Amino acid sequence: MTDKAPWITFRPELRVLDCTIRDGGLMNNSHFSDTEVRAVYDTCVEAGIDYMEIGYKNSAEAFPKEKFGPWRHCDEADLRRVVGDHSFEKTGLKLAVMADAGGKCDWRHGILPADESVLDMVRVACYAPQISEAIEMVHHCHELGYETTLNIMAISTVQDAEIDQVLEIAKDSPAGTVVVVDSNGHLYREQVDHLVTKYRRALEGTGKDVGIHAHNNMQLAFANTVEAIILGCNRVDATMLGLGRGAGNCPMEILLSFLRNPKFKLRPVLKLIQETIQPMKQRFDWGPNIPYLITGALNAHPRHAIAFCEGKEKGDIVEFYDRMLNEG
Repeated sequence: MTDKAPWITFRPELRVLDCTIRDGGLMNNSHFSDTEVRAVYDTCVEAGIDYMEIGYKNSAEAFPKEKFGPWRHCDEADLRRVVGDHSFEKTGLKLAVMADAGGKCDWRHGILPADESVLDMVRVACYAPQISEAIEMVHHCHELGYETTLNIMAISTVQDAEIDQVLEIAKDSPAGTVVVVDSNGHLYREQVDHLVTKYRRALEGTGKDVGIHAHNNMQLAFANTVEAIILGCNRVDATMLGLGRGAGNCPMEILLSFLRNPKFKLRPVLKLIQETIQPMKQRFDWGPNIPYLITGALNAHPRHAIAFCEGKEKGDIVEFYDRMLNEG
């Protein structure tokens, strides 16, 4: 073996985003403690990770504060209580939040100008039919001074012609990255090839990057992320120990080990997993299992598997499979 072999994956322009607290917040209504959030933050800094998505920018009207923790709203006071006077210049880490289209975020009034916030990026998430509002949100956040991305969710359920229309709209927006989001954990390699190639061709000449956000229902989140990287995707998402709703996400510890970029340090991630993430398994569970496999294989939303796993009949996976087939 030599360092020139094709399996050496170092690519300096590739950026890694940690979405442990944001995506993991779907498991516990964003009720992470300040200590847990700070631990993830410190780890991202020490490990050389490029972005940390610290939560959602959802409205208190849609997500009441008596039910949801602070990382569902990411008010500036809560952010500063945990990360202090954060800046990219001091840490090498950029902070992001996710803002959902469809009435979940009061984006016209609830997002401060970037020069008044510790946040660096707003990731706008939408389903394909919500693209018009999402583009408005991207323009608004860009004008406030933020980096922006456009995350088109549940892409495995969208027809090619509609994807083409969405990308045609996205290419003229100020979003710096357009993300392939496998919300249902349904994609396999050939589909990832098709989508990443489609996104790159549509965005060619715009200076925009393509991103990948993979879920692990079929235990392909890491493999699909690798495939996207091979095809030129330069923005990739992962979470510590794969923490995330249902089957979880591409595991950060595996991804960093694969990338072989000397800027990324694995030891801080392992320490965080040992001391902070693994103990969370006592409070809530995540990761691949048969019900999530079933929803992934059938291209169904993971909410069905989540409800099954929390219900009285959670042991009868055959009945669940039959019911999902009939509902499909």
